Amino acid sequence: MDNAVVSTSPTPNGNTAIDSFHQFAGVKWLREKPLSRFEDAQWLLIQKAEEEKLLQVTIKLPQVVLDKLINDSKDYYLSDGVSKSAQLWNEQRTLILRDGFDKFLLPSMTKEARSLLNSRAKSWLLLDYGKLLWDKVSVAPYQRKETDVGSDEETAPRVMACCWGPGKPATTFVMLDSSGEVLDVLHAGSLSLRGQSVDEQQRKKNDQQRVQKFMMDHQPHVVVLGAANLSCRRLKENIYEIIFKMVEKCPRDVSDEMDNLNIVYGDESLPHLYENSRISVDQLPSQEGITRRAVALGRYLQNPLSMVATLCGPGREILSWKLNPLENFLTPDEKYGMVEQVMVDVTNQVGLDLNLASSHEWLYAPLQFISGLGPRKAAFLQRSLVKAGPIFTRKDLLTSHGLGKKVFVNAVGFFRVRRSGLTSSSSQYIDLLDDTRIHPESYSLAKDLAKDIYCEDGNGDANDADDEDMLEMAIEHVREKPHLLRAVDVRQYAEQKNRLNKKETLNDIRLELIKGFQDRRRPYVGLSEDEEFYTILGETEEAVSEGRVVQATVHKVQPHEATCVLEYGLIGMLRKEDYADDWRDVNSLTDKLHEGDTLTCRIKSIQKNRYLAFLTCRESEMRNIRFQKQQIMDPYYREEWSTSHIAQEKARKVKELAKKKHFKARMIVHPRFQNFTADEAIEFLSDKDPGESVIRPSSRGLSHLTLTLKVYDGVYADKDIVEGGKENKNITSLLRIGKTLKIGEDTFEDLDEVMDRYVDPLVARLKAMLNYRKFRRGSKNEVEELLKKEKSENPKIVVYCFRICYEHPGTFLLTHIQNTNPYEEYVSVYPKGFKFRKQMFKDIDRLVAHFQRHIDDPFRRAHSIGSVAATVPMRSPATGSGRNNRR
Repeated sequence: MDNAVVSTSPTPNGNTAIDSFHQFAGVKWLREKPLSRFEDAQWLLIQKAEEEKLLQVTIKLPQVVLDKLINDSKDYYLSDGVSKSAQLWNEQRTLILRDGFDKFLLPSMTKEARSLLNSRAKSWLLLDYGKLLWDKVSVAPYQRKETDVGSDEETAPRVMACCWGPGKPATTFVMLDSSGEVLDVLHAGSLSLRGQSVDEQQRKKNDQQRVQKFMMDHQPHVVVLGAANLSCRRLKENIYEIIFKMVEKCPRDVSDEMDNLNIVYGDESLPHLYENSRISVDQLPSQEGITRRAVALGRYLQNPLSMVATLCGPGREILSWKLNPLENFLTPDEKYGMVEQVMVDVTNQVGLDLNLASSHEWLYAPLQFISGLGPRKAAFLQRSLVKAGPIFTRKDLLTSHGLGKKVFVNAVGFFRVRRSGLTSSSSQYIDLLDDTRIHPESYSLAKDLAKDIYCEDGNGDANDADDEDMLEMAIEHVREKPHLLRAVDVRQYAEQKNRLNKKETLNDIRLELIKGFQDRRRPYVGLSEDEEFYTILGETEEAVSEGRVVQATVHKVQPHEATCVLEYGLIGMLRKEDYADDWRDVNSLTDKLHEGDTLTCRIKSIQKNRYLAFLTCRESEMRNIRFQKQQIMDPYYREEWSTSHIAQEKARKVKELAKKKHFKARMIVHPRFQNFTADEAIEFLSDKDPGESVIRPSSRGLSHLTLTLKVYDGVYADKDIVEGGKENKNITSLLRIGKTLKIGEDTFEDLDEVMDRYVDPLVARLKAMLNYRKFRRGSKNEVEELLKKEKSENPKIVVYCFRICYEHPGTFLLTHIQNTNPYEEYVSVYPKGFKFRKQMFKDIDRLVAHFQRHIDDPFRRAHSIGSVAATVPMRSPATGSGRNNRR
């Protein structure tokens, strides 16, 4: 296996589909890469590309290695004889050896190599998934700027969380106290209004005043704003404007913290999961969705560990948090196994404050990840703690809360018992060691160490070693003077006490006495400029990069430049010199472009700090290879075109040109559009499920598109899409998509709307029919035989079923037997329902009920060919002058 190598090359479809921005670009041409050099998840990409028939993959031994292996085998298998007979037998043995290698050993080794590569890649991917989750979870809470605050609870910030809303729901502000509990909620739907009318300005002013009062009343330490879209940038400016006005007009009422109030962006991906989870409804039953999202946004800033753990309940919502673009290669159980490992490590590193959690239920979420517990024991312990109230010593967990001794020993070192929550104002004694990672088994060592340092510092008598008050004072003393602990030579101290076997434990005790449960997580850091840019756009760096081909909608046109909006909201600037290669012949862009036009452009450059992209539509630039994505290529990447490759490619192109003599490739960027012929569309859909579809160019001209839908295995239907609002200026403008799209009497603005309003409902009806209890597979004769058999068993009832109509794609046949002879009637499928006997029914059950009530109506007699053609909603790709024609 160490000598095996992997090579990849694109299939004809892959050579067309895989450009420099494609997911498989880095594995398009690999040449003899050793198995040992596959160190990441690259093999999973290769495997996926092979399954999609975009790559050809070969795993083999280099010829030199294979020849040596065969020659070594000959030494054991061939005869040493020199006679003619021995030579003839050796020739046969050689053929058998070669045959054994080719037919058995090498295929078996290839299979084993694939299994090994798959296992390695998934292991690497799982570890990478864990690292990414660790980076999200092992983050310290947002820290206030003060350095003179006492306990951890007091340092937790009061957070004002804000989620932008389009109006319904409105932009929402939520105020959380330092424990993450909701203090107040404010909806301000007019805060981001940009209109200049008197009414809009007044509504905006009113909301500004309401937000100002909200902030004055609650005095937040920090504002976290969900980075949902570009509107959030304007919202951030509006909030800063309110703060400035507040400081300017009411300086005495504004605390120093408010004067320097920080507004940070927060990623809404996790809050969205919480908003739609069952646990959020249980925890915040009276709050609407956007409020729950804002609460999660603020709580993640206060306690990332508890917020993530909240989504690790029975519903496993955490698995929907997208961390790695390749994580779909992992099963949910594999992912959750890694989630548990990470959460256990972080939870036990941080510890759990039992008294604080008893006062605030959401802080109990990490309890299940404490060592020795798990979901069931954690739920039991939580109920017991909530019922009993405050806890003043770790020993109570063993005596009063039903923890078994083994579970107690495993878990107790990670529980914090301190003055927090309900015990914050209590005067009852709490052992300082219960707020450290020191295990109760080692309390005696900790007390001895503290006592020795205390006495050495001249504060006590060693003879009072057993005095509990003296030991308590000793621990307080060393906690207040950590420099005494730092000065201790642990090795020397262990030798003096004859405890060298406890040297590591003593060092850990010393560190915990210096700072109990010191937070070792990385400090909170706000989003960088790049992270902020991509988070606000809701896109990856791959999707928004220089050289990308994008769709842009013209927003404003001036003589020398046009302002456009890209599909994810980014503003794009198109200068006159970038509009066309013959731009000098263009007097003004206003003659060429109009507001609402859709352009296919390439991103030339991006100014992230201004959220601005510069675009080009020049044909030469659209084809220019300098815009190909610059990426770190695999050292075994070799894009080689031999003479045979070139000859094969030319032959393939000649064949395609002959087949596509009337075919014009369209300049349309959409995930459901492909520049396919009818045959290519059928081949593309052949191994997919019924209901899958593709939109392609039409042979009717450049003002038409065709929707090809897989109705059933071997049955495909076409629907004509008429484009409107096209400019007949040049071939480029004609190749772009029209401003409007029309299917029958329905008009759509773009292909997304076609998919949402036409295709998706149509597919839903189609699948409903194929999954209906009375749908039968088979030919006409097979289905009729089934019905006749059913009729013979139940002669008194009308038997019926539905079957595919192969002659008219998009329709089904309702076959029924009332007496003796079978009859058939057509049922057409539309996005709005099922058409039967000139009536539209929303679902099949209603259609069947109507049929059963009106079975004797004359409609049941066979339709004429003309009447059937008039009701067929779609047509076959093979209709007309041949399957190779465009539709």
